[in-house]
Amino acid sequence: MTDSVNRISTGAPFEERFGYSRAVELPNGLVLVAGCTSVVNGEIAAGSPYEQAVTSFDVAFSALAQLGLGREDVVRTRMYITHARDVDEVGRAHKELFDDVRPAASMIIVSGFVDPSLVVEVEVEAYRAGAR
Repeated sequence: MTDSVNRISTGAPFEERFGYSRAVELPNGLVLVAGCTSVVNGEIAAGSPYEQAVTSFDVAFSALAQLGLGREDVVRTRMYITHARDVDEVGRAHKELFDDVRPAASMIIVSGFVDPSLVVEVEVEAYRAGAR
């Protein structure tokens, strides 16, 4: 990719271990944030599906903040959950965070994550209006 692609790292252990960036901003203003879980400083920071969802989105918001963007710039979210029973809790967290933004959203049930105590992972896409 060209030099005009801006890559953000948060120093999370998996970024280095697996060779990825937390967020990538493309010249057209599209910002892609990698899957975020409730792992903070190498430890799972929250327990319930609702708490994990809120913390996961906070991790994504921190990456966006490094680019000068915020929750209001989010245009798409994806929520991956391990149990259908958690739909309402994760959906409640999403509504509280994005009710006034209304991004396109998907919620997908998956078989699991790298740590079995994780039950939520989120991805966020944002857009910088008037990009280069």
